[in-house]
Amino acid sequence: MSHELPHPVPGIYIHYKGARYEILGVAHHSETEEAMVVYRALYGDYGLWVRPLEMFSETVEVQGEPVARFTLEKAF
Repeated sequence: MSHELPHPVPGIYIHYKGARYEILGVAHHSETEEAMVVYRALYGDYGLWVRPLEMFSETVEVQGEPVARFTLEKAF
């Protein structure tokens, strides 16, 4: 891969839909070595999730405007 995405720092992030998540770090898929962000929901059953770094870092369109999928609220 010629372009490495920056890894998010551990901390609390806000998803563009409003939910809060604790980002724990970045892991790598055992077969593909794809970078995956490991995070915990700060609501409901506090489930543990992974999302490809590329998807975590992308922008999405909201009401015709590009916004970050996740925004850092507080770094640890």
